[in-house]
Amino acid sequence: MTIRTFTAAASLAMLLATTTACTTDPVTGERKVSRAAIGGGVGLVGGYLLGDILGGRNDRTEKIVGAGIGALAGAGIGAYMDAQERKLRQQTAGSGVEVVRDGDNLLLRMPSGITFAYNDATVQPQFQPVLNDVAQVLSEYPKTYIDVMGHTDSDGSEAYNQTLSERRAGAVSSYLGSHGVQTARLATRGYGEMQPIASNETPDGKAANRRVEIKLVPVTEADLAASRR
Repeated sequence: MTIRTFTAAASLAMLLATTTACTTDPVTGERKVSRAAIGGGVGLVGGYLLGDILGGRNDRTEKIVGAGIGALAGAGIGAYMDAQERKLRQQTAGSGVEVVRDGDNLLLRMPSGITFAYNDATVQPQFQPVLNDVAQVLSEYPKTYIDVMGHTDSDGSEAYNQTLSERRAGAVSSYLGSHGVQTARLATRGYGEMQPIASNETPDGKAANRRVEIKLVPVTEADLAASRR
């Protein structure tokens, strides 16, 4: 089994474990992910990242074509994402933003402690310069789909957390769009409290789970060909 195949299989197992190991305290009503689920693999790159891009590849590709954005092929894909990764790491160094590489995809993980005030969905002024730098890099490397995903901890109701995660993802997407990133490349989704990367039983774990993630996926010539069929 290759490392990449193992990573995919392990991530899928993590997602299934998280889904089945959520419990609700009968007294407080608080929803938790068991310690066993956390220890068993809620890790750096969750299983939900292995799926297709948000909204479906064909629909998104049609918008990309309409916006006149080009595509990548062959060895050029890896080289393009390598260069984009280096630039993003340079621009976000020391900011608290985590850059994760997964095959030819990139993930920017932004904890809400630096992006949003507690229980709020307005990008904090002190974070705007970092997001400006991210927007500049994304504009320089336009041949990627951009998925913006919001997450919360388990405090509060599930319905409220879902809405808050959607608002936060939308705020980051709107900010990027207003700073030069083509809106045809952008899609958003809120996952509420359903995709923790740490235990919600500790303050540090909750802080890790409150986050916005930006997933970057290369636009390939195969995508364009499929959209024209």
